[in-house]
Amino acid sequence: MDHREPPGHLAPHIPADLYRRAEATGQPVVFVIQDNTAAAFPWRRLLLPFAIAGAAALGTWGVVAALCWLMDVASHTATVIAGAAGPVGAGGITIKLFSKK
Repeated sequence: MDHREPPGHLAPHIPADLYRRAEATGQPVVFVIQDNTAAAFPWRRLLLPFAIAGAAALGTWGVVAALCWLMDVASHTATVIAGAAGPVGAGGITIKLFSKK
């Protein structure tokens, strides 16, 4: 297999034939990397954990609200069924769950 590109990560403006010639002659190759990053505060490092924590908190509140709604619906359903069924009896013992006053 013929490798035409030099090994490693090189800048895209360095041709492979110049690298091979420098490698064959022992001439040093100088890489100039311009780093344009500012010395500002890395907001991504700070905002990412807060975004994850906020999403988890909102999800938890959503689950709590859904459970409260489900319990409310279940209690109303039980009330309607018990009111419609009248007295409940088992083995000769009758219990009237809701009495009309």
